[in-house]
Amino acid sequence: MQGGSQGWREEAWLSPVQAILPVRPGPVVNGDGAKWIPAAGGGWARVTFQAIGSVKVRQPRQVPGTVKALQLRREHRRWYVIVITETEPVPLPATGREIGVDMGVARFLTASDGQVVGNPRFLAVSAEVIADLECRKSRARPGSGKPGGYLPNQAAAKAGLNKAILDAAWHQFTCILLGKAEEAARRVVLVNPAGPSVTCHRCGARCARPRQDTVICPACGPHDADLNGAINIAARAGLGSGQAAPAA
Repeated sequence: MQGGSQGWREEAWLSPVQAILPVRPGPVVNGDGAKWIPAAGGGWARVTFQAIGSVKVRQPRQVPGTVKALQLRREHRRWYVIVITETEPVPLPATGREIGVDMGVARFLTASDGQVVGNPRFLAVSAEVIADLECRKSRARPGSGKPGGYLPNQAAAKAGLNKAILDAAWHQFTCILLGKAEEAARRVVLVNPAGPSVTCHRCGARCARPRQDTVICPACGPHDADLNGAINIAARAGLGSGQAAPAA
């Protein structure tokens, strides 16, 4: 990915005393139906939307770059203004290092140079709160049976929801990574993710996988499954063996 103009989003919340009318979905181009008037040195800014008028907005910090679009969004009882700007990239010094990255569940991320990032498991940490909310929801749903119960199709629906949340986390990380890489003038190469862990990175043979964390090559022996996958991903991206050069 080449360096260039970089998008940036800032959320500022509206004064609760303002009455907000429904607006069309999607961003509105600044200067074409909307106008952003920033606060001087922080504090209260003003935003104007066609058919709504001028609204006072709390601006938590200075908005960098050029404002390109504005959007209203409601979360629970509050309305927010999303300010979308365009900023110039700030390249980081070159390091000469390249790595492949394998993403998973037991480990969130494994790099081809051996670095491992554990799974923060935000969903598991919040499980008690989520269970309480699910219980309240089921009690309020017609036909839910006894308090705290589920409708007949809840098990399948919940399993699908968990998979969607997991997939969205990886997708969100990838989007953030792409944005940060562009801002820093770094290159990210996305590759076909099919089966990198079960192909031996040394000889290319098909590996057996007796455990989730281990693969066994018939010629080269056992490998760490995630590290093996990360090295293969690096090779697919055209980064040679996938082994990162040591830091200077």
